[in-house]
Amino acid sequence: MGRGSYNAADWNKLKNSKGINADSTANDIFSGNQVNEKYLPKFITVRESRDSEDSPESTPIIIGFDSTGSMGYLAAEIAKNSLNRTATMILEKRPVTDPHIMCAAFTSPSSSSTHPAMQVTQFEADIRVVEQLLEFKLDGGNRYSYDSLVWYFALMHTSIDSYEKRKKKGFIFCIGDEVGDDGNTDILNAKEIRDVFNDDTAHNYKTKELFSQTSEKYEIFHIITGGRTESSLETWERLVPGRNAVIEAENIEFLAEVMISIMQLVNGMTREETVSQWSGKAKDTVEKALSTISVKSAPKTAEPMQQKEPVSNAAAEPQHDPSRKPVPVAKPMKEAKPVAVAKPLNAVKPVTEAKPVAADTPENIAALSEGNEKKGFFSKLFNKNK
Repeated sequence: MGRGSYNAADWNKLKNSKGINADSTANDIFSGNQVNEKYLPKFITVRESRDSEDSPESTPIIIGFDSTGSMGYLAAEIAKNSLNRTATMILEKRPVTDPHIMCAAFTSPSSSSTHPAMQVTQFEADIRVVEQLLEFKLDGGNRYSYDSLVWYFALMHTSIDSYEKRKKKGFIFCIGDEVGDDGNTDILNAKEIRDVFNDDTAHNYKTKELFSQTSEKYEIFHIITGGRTESSLETWERLVPGRNAVIEAENIEFLAEVMISIMQLVNGMTREETVSQWSGKAKDTVEKALSTISVKSAPKTAEPMQQKEPVSNAAAEPQHDPSRKPVPVAKPMKEAKPVAVAKPLNAVKPVTEAKPVAADTPENIAALSEGNEKKGFFSKLFNKNK
């Protein structure tokens, strides 16, 4: 998905048709909704962020939020303001190219069918992402902030061209008010994975392991808000240090500015440049949020270097000195003729081993004489003088 482009006029039209105004609460916006299977992970094979003519260099952005009762104000803020402002500000400030936004609401992996653990929209580049968000059913409770549900879905059930074609990561922002787990507990076990995602697995995940695997294709951040930000930050920093930002509940209206600023920071803008673009309360909120963020920024595109004159490998020509006589250059020696290779000698035939000479005993002499007499012409020839 991800075709089309976002237009603020479409948002105003949708908001007016839904009767959403500045005073609308989460209950006003979401109360009449029923659980819709098309947003439940167990019925979703994959969510896709694809390049297209409208979005030739797509960037997937997942905005996940804790949708339990205590976070009703956050759901209302996202639906009324932040989602629209994030989309329009991305188009204005260009922290990333061609944004494709997905919204994800999460509670707890043990939630019931009437209070789903998680709901996700498609990746969208236009107003359809807001239309889908407004169909969510929000409620439920949790012990921790289960960003792990969003991470697992992103890891196992998204396919994104930005990473698969260009090795460029997408972004995940999860917002919640709960503490992180102790790091030793399985934050998502095999049974919960089967129940929520309908994936057949025997593997249990701890937070750090799941974060590490999902980080291969997404830049992941956790945004803390609510009434106990200090204690929540402490637990989350033990789990994913340098990836956590704090926005006080009274400043949640600046959620869009904080997410934009983090993307800018990742993509090469300095901290000073990032903060200085805002003013007033927005600037203060962004500066505090970024104070706990530590990322390795992508290098900015370098200015093209001026091409240098090619350096010759030949030695530099010496200055002429009239007092010095030129040294005559020796003539090259004639090339020696190759030496003919000698032919191999004929192999020497082996010498036949001589028979041993018999001893000159009377018996042997008599036998020799007797033998010679029997040898015809040659015997007579050699014995004619005897």
